[in-house]
Amino acid sequence: MSGPSTFVPQSAVGRWLESRLPIMGLMHGSFVSYPTPRNLNYMWTFGAILSFMLGAQIITGIVLAMHYTPHVDYAFLSVEQIMRDVNWGWFLRYSHANGASMFFVAVYIHMFRGLYYGSYKAPREVLWILGVVIFLIMMATAFMGYVLPWGQMSFWGATVITNLFSAIPLVGEAITTWLWGGYSVDNPTLNRFFALHYLLPFMLVGVVVLHVWALHVVGQNNPAGVDVKNVQRDTLPFTPFATVKDSFAVVVFLIFYSWWIFYMPNYLGHADNYIEANPLVTPAHIVPEWYFLPFYAILRAIPSKLGGVLAMFGAIAVLAFLPWLDTSKVRSANYRPVYRVFFWVFVLACIGLGYLGAMPAEGGYVLASRLLTLYYFAFFLVIMPLLGMFERPKPVPATIADSILSRGGAKLQPAE
Repeated sequence: MSGPSTFVPQSAVGRWLESRLPIMGLMHGSFVSYPTPRNLNYMWTFGAILSFMLGAQIITGIVLAMHYTPHVDYAFLSVEQIMRDVNWGWFLRYSHANGASMFFVAVYIHMFRGLYYGSYKAPREVLWILGVVIFLIMMATAFMGYVLPWGQMSFWGATVITNLFSAIPLVGEAITTWLWGGYSVDNPTLNRFFALHYLLPFMLVGVVVLHVWALHVVGQNNPAGVDVKNVQRDTLPFTPFATVKDSFAVVVFLIFYSWWIFYMPNYLGHADNYIEANPLVTPAHIVPEWYFLPFYAILRAIPSKLGGVLAMFGAIAVLAFLPWLDTSKVRSANYRPVYRVFFWVFVLACIGLGYLGAMPAEGGYVLASRLLTLYYFAFFLVIMPLLGMFERPKPVPATIADSILSRGGAKLQPAE
């Protein structure tokens, strides 16, 4: 999509370096002259927001690791020391803890945007699958990070979640024992989680690089869901048009992020996690962080332990098969009125599952979880394949330029 770079450095030193390591040409072709669809809206700025949040999480995490002690006798106290005795330690910890939540806010919006505009469809299948891999690594990293403060919810959350692997036939017990480093959640478990929590973000950076690379090969999707036909009419250079829009969106998101850090830093946490871990006292209600709650609700909706584990992981795995489950030839939901209704019901179902995941697993909460879990899987496995066969989309613009001009009344071509 972007093609070979035509960047020529002005200085002799720049030309010498470019002829041996064309990194400036790569940056210029990727972030300056790269053609972006001219009809992109602010939903396309969350890629930049996620890149910023990943950098912020890595930087704050590295500094926090310098003061953290990964030992069951000292972990909780070391976090308290960071808050009280380390210069700006409270800011680093609140930035990192709330940054995880902001990261998931941005990634969920990014994913729902992809679902709405059909960004997973050909030729972007690999791009989408890499995004699912990023989501999985994010979840693993966040879970292990939640264990590190070694509060009550950290300990019991680790106990409950790692115990799920024991439901896997044949190898489940061996996996659980390896994760624990013994026969219960203890110091070896904390050491393993600390090491993996430190390592996984750098693996995440590598997959993000592949994700961006795949994006630049096939090009960006757009609200109209049509391919670039004429580079001059349909696209604009990334800089200054996309960079200014992305920068503005990042600043707005930073204001939102800062509000949580400075005004409600503990709101998204659990009160029990400010009590040191005690294996002899079980909390009244064990819940994970809010961004895991929909999947936790799916896990508890299934009566069988193995069935719940399969459903929970299946809820994530099914996302990787979207390019083949959606049989519609039209990408954007802007031109799919029936799909649009089912999509917004799906969004409400996900929010509902998040609420139910925080509720006790009893009575009507369990029944509601089962109904919403059924809709979650039906949306991917039944509704999307059938809609592609029976839905009659609205007329789709022939080009990106036409999608902009159509707002003034230009005639559109019928959808295939």
